[in-house]
Amino acid sequence: MVVKNKRYYWIQLAQDFFKSKEMKLLRKIAGGDTHTIIYLKMMLISLEDGGHIYYDGLADNLAEEIALVIDENVEDIKITLIFLESKGLLTRINDRDYFLEQVPEMVGSETASTRRSRKHRELKELHCNTIATTCNGDIDIEKDIDTEIEKDVDKNSIEVIVEEYQSRIAPLDGTQFEILKEFITLDGMEAKIVLKAIGLAADNGKRNFSYIRAILTNWKNDGVLTIAAVEERERAYKESKISKRPGNQKSNVPEWSQPNYVNNTSDETKKDLERKKQEMLEKLEKGRN
Repeated sequence: MVVKNKRYYWIQLAQDFFKSKEMKLLRKIAGGDTHTIIYLKMMLISLEDGGHIYYDGLADNLAEEIALVIDENVEDIKITLIFLESKGLLTRINDRDYFLEQVPEMVGSETASTRRSRKHRELKELHCNTIATTCNGDIDIEKDIDTEIEKDVDKNSIEVIVEEYQSRIAPLDGTQFEILKEFITLDGMEAKIVLKAIGLAADNGKRNFSYIRAILTNWKNDGVLTIAAVEERERAYKESKISKRPGNQKSNVPEWSQPNYVNNTSDETKKDLERKKQEMLEKLEKGRN
């Protein structure tokens, strides 16, 4: 039985969040406080998908579908959606995908194991302070442990991935970082595979996170978890392309047209061909008469 390491998400509101022009305008419209709460609830349901809200088509429209999840009035949600879109806070990617622009910079997350480790450290620090004993050594050790169940990941590898992504693709936000990290810690991929995907995206001019995530997801689904497996996959692909090149396919040009052609037809076959040739000539001659 596979035990999943649950992940917790939260919103980190900036100190001046409610002082922003957008929030002040939202709160000033009729029922503004309700619309503000709806906006915050929408953020919460989008956290796991990095700010995306997907319309599954279960209800007649997006507002009705959101209402099923957050238990708010449909008309209030419609007004909130119109406001958010008009102020550039909500982007319609397509009919099924909507994106809350502020979420990526506000999201925080941690796995269940990290959460347990953090709470354990907090309790240990509290315990040490309470009984006034020398626990500094133990605390220093605990601070170096970020997870209990997650696979150990070389810190240098993670740093290299971040540097490679930001130098070749774009700035990496917290949610994107966690997703890339989970391909290694939860799915068992080698760090070199993530670097490979970043390189492929950059070399192909596809400098966006979705493209890299799609590459890694395809590899994961196909069981390609090591750099050796990726290289073997590339080798097989190149060989298949070479085999399909025109020079490797059987030519439609007859052999006898080649300059070095040697006629290896047996005498018996030649006689048979000559006989058939004469028969055809005789038929043609009769047809003329």
